Amino acid sequence: MSDVILRVAAKSVIINQKGEVLLIREAATYDDGTNLGKYQIPGGRLNTGESYEDGLHREAKEETSLKIKPLYPIYVGEWHPIIKGVPHQIIAIFTVCEAITNDIKLSEEHDDYKWVNPAKLPKDIALTDPDPEVLKRYSSWAKKLH
Repeated sequence: MSDVILRVAAKSVIINQKGEVLLIREAATYDDGTNLGKYQIPGGRLNTGESYEDGLHREAKEETSLKIKPLYPIYVGEWHPIIKGVPHQIIAIFTVCEAITNDIKLSEEHDDYKWVNPAKLPKDIALTDPDPEVLKRYSSWAKKLH
């Protein structure tokens, strides 16, 4: 049995001025993909030696071309995908971020995006775990802030 690879991921709950959250859909062209066709919060695994905040900015830029302003962490999630036959344990820190720019250009890892109201998610949108819980938590916190 292979050893489990532990990775840390930086995930950006990117919000626009309307309070909507950006979701991106995983494309078939993503080699490490395990969630083809599902929408997810942007972000990815940190590189060895990379700071969390640098990784947060890098992943947002790579996946969406957006510049972001990190505001506050909102959730810590964990999942155990099999990537190219190798078991992984991924611990992700989800951080609410303000979109500084608004011209989205997706990477080849993603093929669609949506800005969604986290309190009124469309029923037909397939999300990766733990993103529904992250959106629920953000929606609850956003109500308290306004």
